[in-house]
Amino acid sequence: MTSSALPAVTLNEPILRWSDRAHSIAEIETVLARIWARQDLTADVDGVPGRHIAARTSVMNLVVIARTGELAERSAATIQALTGRHPSRTIVVQSADADGPSWIDARVEAHCILPREDAAETCAETIHLTAGGEAGRHLSAIVTPLIIHDLPVTVWWPGEPPFGALAARELLASADRLVVDGSTWSGDGLARLGQMADLLESSRLAISDFALVRQYRWREAIASIFDDPDFLPYLRSLRRIAVTYATHDETGASGSTNLVKPIYHVAWLASRLGLHVVKPLTAVEVKGVSGSTTGARSRSAPGTRSVVGRGAAATLSGGRSEIGVVIKPVVSTMPAGTTLRVELRADRRGSELRADVTAEVDTVHVRVWQDGVEALDRRFLAARRADVDLLAEAIEAASRDHVTVGILQAAAALIGPAA
Repeated sequence: MTSSALPAVTLNEPILRWSDRAHSIAEIETVLARIWARQDLTADVDGVPGRHIAARTSVMNLVVIARTGELAERSAATIQALTGRHPSRTIVVQSADADGPSWIDARVEAHCILPREDAAETCAETIHLTAGGEAGRHLSAIVTPLIIHDLPVTVWWPGEPPFGALAARELLASADRLVVDGSTWSGDGLARLGQMADLLESSRLAISDFALVRQYRWREAIASIFDDPDFLPYLRSLRRIAVTYATHDETGASGSTNLVKPIYHVAWLASRLGLHVVKPLTAVEVKGVSGSTTGARSRSAPGTRSVVGRGAAATLSGGRSEIGVVIKPVVSTMPAGTTLRVELRADRRGSELRADVTAEVDTVHVRVWQDGVEALDRRFLAARRADVDLLAEAIEAASRDHVTVGILQAAAALIGPAA
C-alpha cells in the first residue's frame, strides 16, 4: 500500500492520501481495513507530529456504473469535488470484455479534504473497479459486498442505463436512488425514458435526472409569468404549448435527436396543471417551421434556422378544452436536443396571451404579449448548473420528489406507443 507524502494543502481541495491495488472482493475488503486500521492518524512533518487526519467519514454509498474509461474518470473527478460536502464510500464500476474467465482489477484510494486550518481532515474511499468475464455481467454480485450496510445507496449511471437488463434490475433493487442524465441517451431517448418511468412505478426507487433538474430555471421563469394577477386567469385557458429544440440533422428525421428535455417541459406543465393526455406524441410533417410562433415580435435564436422535417404533436386536455402540443426541430449550433424556446398561447373570453421563454448560459428571457401588445420583457439571472451541483442536490434529496414523480408519469403518458 502506498501513502502519499504530505504536500501543502489547500482548504477544501481534495487530496489523495492512500492508494493500493486488489484483484478480488476479499482483497479489496482487506485493503480498506488496512487503510483505516489506525483510528488516530497523524501526519508527520520532518519527524514532528503534525495535523490530525480524521478517520473515514461516510454518510452514504455511491455506486457509479461507468461503461467507459472516459465516463469513469469524469465521474470520479466530480465525486472528488464533493468529498467535504458528502463523504461517501464510492464504487466506480467498469465492465471489460464479457468473454473469458472472470476477473477483477481494483484501485482503492482515500481522498481527504481540509475544511479549515484548525480542523481534522475528512476522508472517504473510492474503489475504482474493472470487472471482466462472468464478474462483469453480474454487477450486483460485485457491488453488494462492498457497500456499507445501514447507509443509503445511490446509483449514478452516466451514459446508457440498460433498464431492461437483468443485471441492472438486480443492482437497482437494492438502491435507494438512481441518478441519470436523460439528455445524453442515444437516439430520441424515448424508449429509455418510458422504461425509467415504468421502473419508478414498480419500485421504491427515487430518481434524479440531471436533464430535468437543469430545467429548474425554465420552470421558475414560466411560473413567474402567472404570478402577475393580470396573467393568472389565462393559465386555465391554455390552447397551445410549443417547444423548439436544436437539431444538427437538417431533415429533422424522427429518432435522430434526443427529445428528453423537450418532453420534460411539456410533462411538467401537464403534471402541475392536472392535464391528461388525449393523444400521445406522434410524428408529423412540419413545413416552414420558424423559430417562434409570436411572429415579428419574437426573433429566432442566433445561429438557428428553420428545417422542413418531422416534429411531433400531441393533445392534452384539462377537462374543458383541448390543448395542442408541438415539439419542433430547428437547425442550430447548440448541442442537439437543447431546448431553444418554450411558447405558450392562451385564449380567454376573446383575449389572447402569448408567452415566449428562452435561456442562455447565465440568463432566462421571458416575453409576454397580451392581445398583440408587449406586456412583459424580463431577464432573470440564472446560470446553467454544473454536474457537481446537480449530483450534490441528488444526494441531498431524502426521498422521492412528488414533482419529479408527476413529471415522469406525465412523460410516460405523452410518449405512449412511441416508446
